[in-house]
Amino acid sequence: MRVITGSARGRRLKTLEGRDVRPTADRVKEAIFSIIQFEIEGSRVLDMFAGSGQLGIEALSRGAAEAVFVDADPRAVALVRENLEHTGLSDRAQVFQADSLMFVRNRHERFDIALLDPPYGRGILQQALEAAAPCVSENGTIVCELPEKEEMPEHVGEFSLYRRYRYGKTELAVYRKGGAPA
Repeated sequence: MRVITGSARGRRLKTLEGRDVRPTADRVKEAIFSIIQFEIEGSRVLDMFAGSGQLGIEALSRGAAEAVFVDADPRAVALVRENLEHTGLSDRAQVFQADSLMFVRNRHERFDIALLDPPYGRGILQQALEAAAPCVSENGTIVCELPEKEEMPEHVGEFSLYRRYRYGKTELAVYRKGGAPA
């Protein structure tokens, strides 16, 4: 796993081992950042269920002003901090060990981009989407990574499903405020 482009391009990132770990494939990560490429510069990014931190780190490498990483697993939090140090991006990052849903429900800050990649098959994504929506700015974007054919709502709060993309057995669902469903 590596940073694809930007200031930390080519840097290898460490990941946790285990059956419950599912790092985002490079192909899917490239797709995410192609979709939001014009929104990244200067943005505030929320990386929920951060794992290794690869999505938020990619955003920082591409010019995001700040990224907030949240994961409940203390091993993941330590790994995110290590990866941030390795890429030289720690100065623009905040890392929290917390339940992602509780974190966004108790914060009163806004993000321009929210990246949601919870563990598959646990029914968490829809809850995370609903919890994160109030934290995303007026012109913000929510990107969800999910297994193919998982049901997603057309609307959540003021956000509408803008478009879904499929990459093998992985799908991306992109939500924008006021955007007509695709």
